[in-house]
Amino acid sequence: MGYINNWLLLVWMVVGGAFLFRAFPPRRELVDGVAVERWGAAAAILLVLPYIILAGVRSDGIADTGSYRWRFLAMPTQLGEWGDTLAKVTKDPGFTVVSLALKFLLGNRDVLYFMVIAAFQLVVLALLYRRYSCNYWLSIFIFVASTDYISWCTNGMRQFLAVTIILAGTKFMLERRWPPLVVLILLASTIHATALMMLPVVWMIQGQAWNRKMMVTLVCSVLALVAVDQFTQMLSVVLEDTQYTTVVSDWQSMNDDGTSPIRVLVYAMPTILSLVGLRSIRYVNDPVINLAANASIVSTALYMVSMVTSGIYIGRLPIYVSLYATGILLPWELKFLFEELSGKLATMAAVVLYTAFFYYQMHGWGLLS
Repeated sequence: MGYINNWLLLVWMVVGGAFLFRAFPPRRELVDGVAVERWGAAAAILLVLPYIILAGVRSDGIADTGSYRWRFLAMPTQLGEWGDTLAKVTKDPGFTVVSLALKFLLGNRDVLYFMVIAAFQLVVLALLYRRYSCNYWLSIFIFVASTDYISWCTNGMRQFLAVTIILAGTKFMLERRWPPLVVLILLASTIHATALMMLPVVWMIQGQAWNRKMMVTLVCSVLALVAVDQFTQMLSVVLEDTQYTTVVSDWQSMNDDGTSPIRVLVYAMPTILSLVGLRSIRYVNDPVINLAANASIVSTALYMVSMVTSGIYIGRLPIYVSLYATGILLPWELKFLFEELSGKLATMAAVVLYTAFFYYQMHGWGLLS
């Protein structure tokens, strides 16, 4: 994807979004017993379809694509050879099983391999936002303009597969149906072990927005900022004898200077707005918004810690919860925490600022001139 193609990521959101909105007008439907206006499922999926295709045809120069492609092409096509391949796997065998199954079904069609995985990821995200976001278009726009699309559908493809498996269980979170939710998390952890982080997190983000658990979470993140040396030493001890035992030494040897403060601020905005509008959030007492607000706080706490530790390792953890903040909470805040005209102006400002961030981040990565 070159200079023009990368701008087309946003151009499609404007042109394609406007066309789909007019061709398939939103309709009222019941979501958890409440009548709301929502995009139809077909229109929602059509909006993300170009991104599924682009994820399939991307070049090896995009992030980890070359590594994923090489590993897929090197895999055997015969079922009888799976045992030998799996015997060599030392961590996260679930992703190898998924890749082997797709290799058996698709052969050496690596483009289809990328496309099938992206289709699962983006359809799950699209259906989640279609159901729970009050502004579906804005949710997908933020996902693309924040560069989460580039970061996760091309670079962190394996971890994002684990993330979307858990996102598919959002209804279980809201209904506190722990057995099926735990099964999903354990399944996701075979794809990427960081998914195990969600076992305590799905409990932490329950309840009213900004409850005591969230305050403790923020206090712990501040303490980690103040005593970063002690925090990294403790992390080394905790990770000892796990597949991540060398994480701390790795990021120190790579001179990883942490997540950019600008990125941390961008992802913290839903949390800041939720604190400003806490009275309104508690008055409405919507379980979805409460969950998203608490997820946003956890996301912000993790990003704050990653700012002084590692952007490569710690900075990749918030994605498990940040999508609730940017795709569900923020559109709700822009619509319901402002007067009608002010809300429209705030939404326009958000679009402009996210576009500016898109340029800043993509230019920094060398993907825009």
